[in-house]
Amino acid sequence: MPTKLILFVKSRRKSLGLTQKELAKRAGVGLRLVRDLEQGKKSLRMDKVNQILALFGHELGPLKSRPEPDNE
Repeated sequence: MPTKLILFVKSRRKSLGLTQKELAKRAGVGLRLVRDLEQGKKSLRMDKVNQILALFGHELGPLKSRPEPDNE
């Protein structure tokens, strides 16, 4: 199942009319990384993913996956 990150990168790339190869070149990363990202590879270097996201004005960050317990 595609993650939000995969869907975000694919949709932004396509909305800009870029091929995977063009995106890789603009981001300064290898084509393999773009392909691996869009295919959902589980282990990718965060700094390289951030190079791609920077083209869209975004970066990786922490998101809550569940509510935090109350500290009372």
